[in-house]
Amino acid sequence: MSVIEVTNLSVAFDTPDGAVEAVKDVSFCIDRGECLGVVGESGAGKSQTFLAAMGLLASNGRTSGSIRFGGRELLDLAPQEARRVRGAELAMIFQDPLTALTPHLTISQQMSEVLSTHRGTKGAAAERICLDWLERVHVAEARRRFRQYPHELSGGMRQRVMIAMAMLCSPRLLIADEPTTALDATVQAEILDLMATLQAEEGTAIALITHDMGVVARMCDRVEVMRQGEFVETGNVDNIFHAPQHGYTKMLLDSMPRLDQARPPASAEVPQTGEILRVRDMKVTFPVKLDRGLFGRAVDLPAVDGVSFDLAPGETLGIVGESGCGKSTLARAVLRLLPATHGSVTWLGKELAMLDGKALTKERRNLQIVFQDPLASLNPRMTIAASIAEPLRTFQPMLTSRERKIKVAEMMEQVGLDQRMINRYPHELSGGQNQRVGIARAMINRPKLVICDEAVSALDVSIQSQIIKLLKELQADMGLSMLFISHDLSVVRDISHRIMVLYLGQVVELAGRDALCDAPVHPYTRMLISAAPIPDPRVERTRSRIRVPGELSSPLDPEAALRFLPSRRGQLGYRPRLQEVRPGHWVAEHDSLETILADKASLGMPRSAVG
Repeated sequence: MSVIEVTNLSVAFDTPDGAVEAVKDVSFCIDRGECLGVVGESGAGKSQTFLAAMGLLASNGRTSGSIRFGGRELLDLAPQEARRVRGAELAMIFQDPLTALTPHLTISQQMSEVLSTHRGTKGAAAERICLDWLERVHVAEARRRFRQYPHELSGGMRQRVMIAMAMLCSPRLLIADEPTTALDATVQAEILDLMATLQAEEGTAIALITHDMGVVARMCDRVEVMRQGEFVETGNVDNIFHAPQHGYTKMLLDSMPRLDQARPPASAEVPQTGEILRVRDMKVTFPVKLDRGLFGRAVDLPAVDGVSFDLAPGETLGIVGESGCGKSTLARAVLRLLPATHGSVTWLGKELAMLDGKALTKERRNLQIVFQDPLASLNPRMTIAASIAEPLRTFQPMLTSRERKIKVAEMMEQVGLDQRMINRYPHELSGGQNQRVGIARAMINRPKLVICDEAVSALDVSIQSQIIKLLKELQADMGLSMLFISHDLSVVRDISHRIMVLYLGQVVELAGRDALCDAPVHPYTRMLISAAPIPDPRVERTRSRIRVPGELSSPLDPEAALRFLPSRRGQLGYRPRLQEVRPGHWVAEHDSLETILADKASLGMPRSAVG
């Protein structure tokens, strides 16, 4: 029996330039307990299709057709009736939790309101249900987070809160709009498992909107491929993945990197001798106030804790790990955008910490970074041409205005930006185009080192593939070295020569990309790899996932560093030592997985972890 039936739905928006058709005459249904995947690139109309069902279109939106849910026509519902349906029977996990959550209300107020409105549950009973869901979606220190405001949480934490809110009333249809985009692989796997459990136990129907074909392979029964407002291919998940008919579907699948299959490396074999960058025993700590108020206690939070590595000319070192492991902090400390508490960074034989302002500024021409959010890192009042030209003004002031324009035009062409966009502003460009602006800005002075900090995490798979290809081409052309930071191991394997895995600011494994992905040694690395989805339903359904039960580790916990070395439990301050298990393959000291699971069981946690 269908939970929702959509017939000949069209959505259009009235704009000063005329009507824009976002959704064009689409029809589909979702049965009880079924998961339908709706895939396609940004602007395809995926979100607008389901926003119409929720009654949440913008004021200039118009709909035609029919959306029937539980025998009711949703397009004709009165506002009061629509509010009763939303959140109780029909729930949505929004793509951007920061704009979906109310900034001036605490998490407790917003979650409790859902239960009060739809179930009449209030007070301590509502708080118990809310805290239970926060813990189920792996919100660390749930009780403390429950009293905080959205701006006090990280992006991934806000996403988990949004998921918990959507699941509070066990809805009949759960619409998940890119629900795991900002999450780590292990948390993503837990969230998908949680959604699958709700689907199986409650018979909840799920509409999964995503561009991640690996997530589709893991979760979906059927797939609708959407392009420019229309469905171009429909089928069960096996046929879509193994016998796609439409060229657009084939392009989406070909664009997805696979963790279980190696593509050619970013450039030729990396030289075995010589180094461009040497980092030794890097430590970065931040003072954190544990208690609010005048006499709150402050402690030092170790964000990066003794990291050492070398980088060869022309090499890409991938840096992976979950949120909070210190990836971005390490990158900023290497560039001296953050002060290091301890350690040294040697760049082409020079100790960066010893350079004064002018000398450091001179070196920054060769030390560049591409940030995760290009829209936030570009000046909204500057055209993209001005943003790309700004590094030239700083490091090559002798260039004439005409020479700068020529260099900007050449770089725009090199990164695939239409030169007709030269006078546009960041808000007039798509996410992929803004990311290209960020790359052009970083590359315009032909640097020797570029750090890419989650530079492709929020992009469509086709744009992501283009950006990775672009970075490989620029590396081959310029001979630059890269530190590529990401939580997506598939992407990291695609672009890197070596991979370094961080856990709570410490290196737990460092090896060549194929050695690390095909034969990981450390339990944490094995966890990450087993949690990363593979865009093949036949492979994905036969994989076993490694789970280490317990709360998410916190750097404020003095024993957290020994999570994978319980035999040293109680020896506070002990740091697992790195050991070379094979030539070039370094692994932190750890106990066997069986010992770790037995230790968790002795602490009253479930032992079952592989399955």
